[in-house]
Amino acid sequence: MLDHSSTPVATHPLTEMLRGLKIEGVDYVRCRMTEPWGLVFPARPKAQFHFVAERGCWLRTLDNAWVRLEPGDAVLLPRGAEHALASSPDAFPAPVENCQFEPVCCGILDTCSGGNKNGEETVLFGAGMTFNLDSQHPLLLMMPELMQMHELATDEPAIPHLLEAMTSELALDRVGAGGMLTRLADVVAAALIRNWVEKGCGSAGWVAAARDPGIGRVLAAIHRDPTRDWTVEALANVMHASRSAFALRFANVVGQTPARYVAQLRMQEAKQWLVRDRLKIAVVARRLGYESEAAFSRAFKRIIGAPPSHFRATLTAASSRERPASTAP
Repeated sequence: MLDHSSTPVATHPLTEMLRGLKIEGVDYVRCRMTEPWGLVFPARPKAQFHFVAERGCWLRTLDNAWVRLEPGDAVLLPRGAEHALASSPDAFPAPVENCQFEPVCCGILDTCSGGNKNGEETVLFGAGMTFNLDSQHPLLLMMPELMQMHELATDEPAIPHLLEAMTSELALDRVGAGGMLTRLADVVAAALIRNWVEKGCGSAGWVAAARDPGIGRVLAAIHRDPTRDWTVEALANVMHASRSAFALRFANVVGQTPARYVAQLRMQEAKQWLVRDRLKIAVVARRLGYESEAAFSRAFKRIIGAPPSHFRATLTAASSRERPASTAP
């Protein structure tokens, strides 16, 4: 009998690429807007998500074009690019900061605004999402600035129920509502990304990479074990191609060299260990196979733009601020 205990289970490349993408925090907003209305959402370091629950509205895209959104449509801006929503392209959008938001509980806000209070009401659900990955992580960099899906509620039957649950959590103001909404938003965002990919709404970047049989296998292997000292030859073997043919194909599909992609992924992983897990620099260096802390620090600074000591110092300062003052006389 064959022993399959050590045999890796085959998974879709997209699954491996998204496995490490999580939402660590979400600011949830319900907007009830009466015509005429318009809101400008400035660029933020968070992903921004909108779902049109009732009536439609218009989205001003990154190239200043207006696109109609119908009930059930959703948009996700993974890197938080500036955009606007309005009752019509003729409406004059105002900064969203001008709205009066009423806090319901931690991380949850509600607003009712717009023009004529007796006018038709558009209900929007929005969220500012903090991913566990840095905005410069290869996975997020490969995403488009804007993901837009029509009829998300039809394509993903669970979405209306999830949003109904989010509405209930908001309305009931129960203990732990913030945590529940974060988990629900996590599922909604994942459903949006999956639906966008399955619908074939992109032919470049990470979607094309995940769909490419050979490159998809390589990306799955890298994301499954980013700490491995991947060489171009080893990656070419995963694709069952020559070194030169693989390197050329990878660069054409992904948009950068295999070595650069692996280096970015490894250093982003190192950054997570430093900031999230609070590991010492020497420990991180050993995990990545560097012979010295100095060699790791040079490579880290070259990719991230700042030495690992910068993040350790920032973390130490934050811990000091969080430490309660002594009550001793």
